[in-house]
Amino acid sequence: MGCAAPNFSELNPRFGKLSTGLTRSDSEEMSELGSIDNPVKFKDQDYESLLQKCLRSALLFSDTVFAANQSSLGIPADPDPKKAVKWLRPKEITSNAVFVEGTMGTTDICQGQLGNCWLLAALSCLTMHPTLFVRVVPCGQSLSESYAGIFRFRFWQYGEWVEVVVDDRLPVREGRLLFSYSRTTNEFWSALVEKAYAKLIGSYGSLKGGIISEGMEDFTGGIAYSLPVSARPPRMLWRAITAALARSSLISCFIHATSVKDIGIVTSEGLIKGHAYAITDTDKIQKVSEEVFLLRLRNPWGFVEYCGPWSDKCKDWDFLDNAQKAKQLAKADDGDFWIGVEDFCRLFNTVEMCSVNPDSMSGEASDDTATPSWTLSSHQGTWVPMCSAGGSRKYPRSFWKNPQFQMILSEKDVDDNDYGEDEEGEEGDGEEDEDVSLVAPASKTGKQGEKKKKCTILVELLQKYRRQKDKINFLYIAFHIYKLQEKPGSLDQQFFSNNRAVARSGKYRSIRSVWRKVHLEPGSYAILASTFRPNQQGEFFLRIYTKTGNIQGFQDFPCTNNYSAMVMSKPALPEDQFRVQKWFDEKAGSDDRVNAVQFMNLMNSVLEKDYELPLETCRQLIFGEDTGGRGRLNRAQAEKLLTSLRNLQSIFFQFDEDSSGTMSPFELSLALNAAGVECDSVVEQMLWERFGAGEQYLPFYGFVSCVARLQVLFDLYESETNPEVKDKGINAWLLRLLAV
Repeated sequence: MGCAAPNFSELNPRFGKLSTGLTRSDSEEMSELGSIDNPVKFKDQDYESLLQKCLRSALLFSDTVFAANQSSLGIPADPDPKKAVKWLRPKEITSNAVFVEGTMGTTDICQGQLGNCWLLAALSCLTMHPTLFVRVVPCGQSLSESYAGIFRFRFWQYGEWVEVVVDDRLPVREGRLLFSYSRTTNEFWSALVEKAYAKLIGSYGSLKGGIISEGMEDFTGGIAYSLPVSARPPRMLWRAITAALARSSLISCFIHATSVKDIGIVTSEGLIKGHAYAITDTDKIQKVSEEVFLLRLRNPWGFVEYCGPWSDKCKDWDFLDNAQKAKQLAKADDGDFWIGVEDFCRLFNTVEMCSVNPDSMSGEASDDTATPSWTLSSHQGTWVPMCSAGGSRKYPRSFWKNPQFQMILSEKDVDDNDYGEDEEGEEGDGEEDEDVSLVAPASKTGKQGEKKKKCTILVELLQKYRRQKDKINFLYIAFHIYKLQEKPGSLDQQFFSNNRAVARSGKYRSIRSVWRKVHLEPGSYAILASTFRPNQQGEFFLRIYTKTGNIQGFQDFPCTNNYSAMVMSKPALPEDQFRVQKWFDEKAGSDDRVNAVQFMNLMNSVLEKDYELPLETCRQLIFGEDTGGRGRLNRAQAEKLLTSLRNLQSIFFQFDEDSSGTMSPFELSLALNAAGVECDSVVEQMLWERFGAGEQYLPFYGFVSCVARLQVLFDLYESETNPEVKDKGINAWLLRLLAV
């Protein structure tokens, strides 16, 4: 896109760069692993090498990763032996089988015995856009030329394109394909796409029930969003859909089912409640003195069509001349039909669109065909229980621990009279975490009528891997955006208690993704991603689109160490000085030093019984001192460490709020801050894995070991002279050595 990628940083609770984050511009993406030209190999299966191996051996490919068995089906076996499933290759089903017959179209896709109309409707939409289609279904695949029983398909998954390899054994019951099939009975491309997607997710059964937007996003990498039909007048909606189709947006629609019992019911107009339809075309017809605005829809079943005005058998078509009538109309019951936009708005509830770039989301026609002026920055993140899964604002003591991302918006791209209301996904049902008063009102500063500079951003938060095997378990998710008044540093509990969000995604919703397009004044902001309830394990993908030139990223905010000033600078107590001198007079060797065991006994004679230190922790403390390689402490060193341990114990008592003698990950972060050590969330998670040993709570000696290890690593980094190490920064240094 001709500009440098913005540099976002994850904060939790500090602005520190997320080491596993992906920050890139679209212009850089083509050369990266995970781009459409260099997709990630799913399960490390390489199509070309597997194909050549099969051709050389003259054996058809049999996929062991997604085997032809009940586990891959993911549905209960039918007890009737006559209905047992067989796995057959296309030419075992019909002798004249082909990958594609003629051209690919919407009628190639018919739904089988699986409730995945959401996926097939999205696939029907995709067939209308050849340039997008060949991304998912690469060219050059055939059931005859260089045939080896192996096929490949590509899907977008959370910022990366993934190539999935499958064999062509398909589930068959009583001689017919069990799942997706083509109305052209000897064509098999759609059944193989469905199999590849089932492999990616886990099983065929995992495709049952879903939202059309999931399939749309995974077929394009675009942003899917819902538009209530009632939001616009019929003809304005028709124009929006026409413009979106021209910009290669995928569009579908459905009728809400008021209850589970209503799902699948066919209305008197021939429409199915709770069922996904693809919108594949629009047209405008002159009928006498009246203009009629039409939409073309596709039922993934391949049959059961609308029977109202402008349907296939309606007499409305008799007003057209034969040539125009033949062009528009197909009499066959193939699932394709036309409907007037007024009737559409009366009968349907929701339109779902998926745009490859945010410009297509305007829904307005445009003659501008220039490259979209957007920059994309994306991040991978996790919610870790007791560490970075802080829940909603209903949980103020932990909300601030959620993953946070910072950005600076520097240049306006619209004026205050150039945009309307901020756009967001359909609210629907969800969990509300805050009063409206907790969202900051729009700024009213400036003279009346004076144009205010605004910056446009679009944020989408997707939760990952919640559709697996035979269950779907979406968490309630949302994001909040906060304005930062000062240079970012530590965004702690007090910040979120004293500040209101300037924007948010809406209610917490149990769906795969939530998004919002907002217009903000230039300045510094933090985006916080969260689940509704705290301590819920999950992974997420956050992507942020900004207008080119709008954004500048902060430099990396490294972990900092002020331990000496906060803990070690305090003078020793007189009684501790006396105890150390007496201990050394009685226990020290000829070199006037004590070893690790003697030092442990000295410390434990001072510390309370429940907070005594094991030998290994004492060795770590000694290792952090300059002992000349002898591993023995002198009097001054022992006195300094004893004073530090007393101070650390006071900090531990302060943040061990339930007096359990242990510390949670949330409490550990606060305690480290009090000790002068500030780390980002990724380092904190590594610390917990290293010193928490998989437990939910950390004892005092674990806290001491954690601090001691950090001090050694900070000192080693300061003495490091390798410029490559320095360029990577302290955070990367800590992560690498904490894992050792």
